[in-house]
Amino acid sequence: MKLRHTFAVLVAGFLSAHVVFASPGPPIQPGERLKYWVSWAILPGAGEITVSANPIRSDRLTITTTTSTRGLARLLLPFDAASDSIYDVATGRLLSLHERSQTRGKHVEHIVTFDYASHTALYATLGQTTARTLAMPPGEPTDLIAALLETRTWNLQPGEARDALVLFNDDFYLLTIHALRYENVTTDLGSFRTLVLEPRMEKTAPKGMFRKGSKVHVWIAQDDRHLPVKFEVEFSIGTGTATLESYQAPIPPPSANGTVGPQSGELSAGANPDKQPRASAPGSGSADPK
Repeated sequence: MKLRHTFAVLVAGFLSAHVVFASPGPPIQPGERLKYWVSWAILPGAGEITVSANPIRSDRLTITTTTSTRGLARLLLPFDAASDSIYDVATGRLLSLHERSQTRGKHVEHIVTFDYASHTALYATLGQTTARTLAMPPGEPTDLIAALLETRTWNLQPGEARDALVLFNDDFYLLTIHALRYENVTTDLGSFRTLVLEPRMEKTAPKGMFRKGSKVHVWIAQDDRHLPVKFEVEFSIGTGTATLESYQAPIPPPSANGTVGPQSGELSAGANPDKQPRASAPGSGSADPK
């Protein structure tokens, strides 16, 4: 059960909408794709997470996240999950969230639709005939991973913090995301100077994993792309780490004549033969005093 919660947190639904402070759009852009390799405790290849963004029409964007256990972890706990988050492109608001998961033959599925005018959300589970109405606190909800991805655009400095309204299942959390320090991180994709972020539940009574003392950290690369190169969730029985394995850049906007140029690049560990195989530690870090 702990492993399942590790993947649920590291994953996203990475995400699924918007933060209390509005931004110009969803946390990732059309055509972007991020794939993470997940290790947990003593299992170096416990699973993988993939997040991608695809337009469904000119004013709507779907962010799809899939996660699954792999290798020995799958023998211990077969787990597959997927989420589809639909955004309004103009406002960046999350309109609906569809999540489903499968564990040892047990299928769980729910859909949440958001009504910002009435400050409510409708929550419907698979097989349920009537949706439940959830009171939505002030702000614009997201899931934890989406909130962390959204920090790509915040330009936080060490010592600064911002709030995010996070939805997990049918419960809203008010989190404060702190910028801790700069740190150098090396992964199979290369070396990055990163900003380390930590979400904390400070303004409301701790819930869920935060009530049990778990901590979450994310490392955001300090370059033009501001990629989240690593996530980490600490539990009493071990730490789950998601390390960026490959990245596909977003689709460029159409030019004046309506054509779309090539995507601006892809990062992949497999494309760099000088990197060590993944059997080594998925990422290492050292403090950067600057």
